[in-house]
Amino acid sequence: MSKRPIIIEPDPILRKKSQSLENVDNDLRKLLDDMLETMYEAPGIGLAAVQIGILKRLIVIDISKEDQKKNPLFLINPIITYKSKNTSSYEEGCLSLPGHYAEIERPSECHLEFLDYNGKKKKLEAQGLLATCIQHEVDHLNGILFIDYLSKLKKDMIIKKLKKNKKDLEKIIL
Repeated sequence: MSKRPIIIEPDPILRKKSQSLENVDNDLRKLLDDMLETMYEAPGIGLAAVQIGILKRLIVIDISKEDQKKNPLFLINPIITYKSKNTSSYEEGCLSLPGHYAEIERPSECHLEFLDYNGKKKKLEAQGLLATCIQHEVDHLNGILFIDYLSKLKKDMIIKKLKKNKKDLEKIIL
């Protein structure tokens, strides 16, 4: 396994739609393992392949607490088949928008179809934080970021700060 660099907004790749995968093989499992290591080291609870520059419909998630056994979830070609009318709000952050958080309201429950780590078809009914995390990561696969749910003013302020931080990081100090 190896850690991959995470792409930071604003980067045009984060706004592109990811492509479905045809089959699950050892190369794909290696990529999923790399994604998981990248997410754990960041640290985060979810990561979409687009966030490491790969436009494939792949997600890794682990919402287990630090003192709990790791319980990773690998989602290949995830499709949300149901979203509840009831909503809940969580303060969301994103590895591609470091240091920025906002309360986002989403459906409190969702149902999902996907392929697992071994290419087996699976279904999942998720509530609470897991449902929020799944929706956040599936949004990534469709070129949507959590800041897209904010007012234009708040979104523009966050992007402006991220651009400034990116420029500051690119400066070379002699």
